[in-house]
Amino acid sequence: MKRKRGFMNRKNGVKRERSRAVKAVLAGLLWVAAGALAGFSPAAVAQTSGLLPGAPGSFSELVKRARPSVVNISTVKTIKRGGVPFHFRGPFKENDPLRDFFDRFFKDQLPKDFKQKSLGSGFIIDKKGYILTNNHVVEKTDEITVKLADDREYKAKIVGKDPKTDLALIRIKADTALKQLPLGDSDKLEVGDWVVAIGNPFGLGSTVTAGIVSAKYRHIGTGSYDNFIQTDASINPGNSGGPLLNTAGEVIGINSAIFSQTGGSIGIGFAIPINMARDLLPQLKKGKVIRGWLGVMIQHITPALREKLGLKSDHGALVADVTSGGPAEKGGIRRGDVIISFDGKPIREMNDLPYLVASTPIHKKVKVVVIRDGRKKVVLVKIGRMKEEKKATVAEAEKKASLGMTVEDLTPRLAKELGLKEKHGLVVVKVESGSPAAEAGIKVGDLILEVDRKPVKNFRSFNRKMQHYGKGDTILLLVKRGGSTLYLTVRVGE
Repeated sequence: MKRKRGFMNRKNGVKRERSRAVKAVLAGLLWVAAGALAGFSPAAVAQTSGLLPGAPGSFSELVKRARPSVVNISTVKTIKRGGVPFHFRGPFKENDPLRDFFDRFFKDQLPKDFKQKSLGSGFIIDKKGYILTNNHVVEKTDEITVKLADDREYKAKIVGKDPKTDLALIRIKADTALKQLPLGDSDKLEVGDWVVAIGNPFGLGSTVTAGIVSAKYRHIGTGSYDNFIQTDASINPGNSGGPLLNTAGEVIGINSAIFSQTGGSIGIGFAIPINMARDLLPQLKKGKVIRGWLGVMIQHITPALREKLGLKSDHGALVADVTSGGPAEKGGIRRGDVIISFDGKPIREMNDLPYLVASTPIHKKVKVVVIRDGRKKVVLVKIGRMKEEKKATVAEAEKKASLGMTVEDLTPRLAKELGLKEKHGLVVVKVESGSPAAEAGIKVGDLILEVDRKPVKNFRSFNRKMQHYGKGDTILLLVKRGGSTLYLTVRVGE
């Protein structure tokens, strides 16, 4: 089977394209490690002359303790047939009378639906039969069967699931008490630590591999909360939902995805930190995840933004917008603030903040430390409840400005077409290829709200501000794009 290049989810051979933005992040294949393939590839066996200092002599005792708690998960999903498959339509063209006859004949011969089977892994976290796994292993399934290490099989039910973190909690009712795996502390992991992965790769059955922690806090573009442990322990399709263990036999991660050009392991695997799962477990047991909400739009601090804003460090999350009436606004957070600490936890970069906020109980009051005009400021914010995200809109329209872009005053008509609540600003209607605006990331449909932290109401005020800049100067623009706002820096050209 020919494989496409790009980020993909894998579940029993069914692949789903990830977004183009994700492709740009790693420029390869992301395979979710679920499903089973019907073939093998020869594997090279590495020979070593001795152990590294501090390396375990054997993982056998750890495996003996952990293996009984790791389960195989098989699922069945009914796929509805939506018509005659293309390969059953014969050599007839669209309007050929024989095509209609052919379709009617084969329509009655084909089954109305078919069963799709898939395989994954999981592990027992409670003697009462609670099992933690990945959401993509069990989502949209009609039947879930759990096979224990001693070959006993039980039907399982989904207790709770969370697509945003790719976590799911299922439960079986066994006739005896089950052995659970202890949960460790993923925050204590260090790059270079030994880890062990146990799962059901390619449907072969219980398999153990070992490696080290290659990196922490990996962001691979799977969503707002991706914050993975990277490991070179071999993880393959079917390992999804299985545990990643430290040398004490504690779960420190949930195997979730691999980076591969072949569908098999090339030594780049990703696991969800167990601390993330532990935080969500009480809500998963209740069947629903409720997330905290701060009410800010944030972005990364680029070197250009750091220089323009006069920041000493690129650590933190830059606030590009504050939701009117939201917790952040009520607490005193402003557009242009840089959040460097939330509830006592440091914010190294933008991606650290969303999960911390989401996992905070609603109505809890937390201290948020921000950098404002070069000074630290502490504000107290009462966390709200996250609402559904609003969808974005775009549109079109003329007038020349510098920087290689064409802008138009925001009129009531344009505002209505774009779905904007703003009454003032400039709509970008054209961006010249290779221009400073294009290189800065400005796009058609963007609404310019500020120039160097000063609001612009119309083209006249915008053009007046442009007179103060010369070649090589950097301009800080605040733009609204769809439902989000962000800062962009533009360097003036010729």
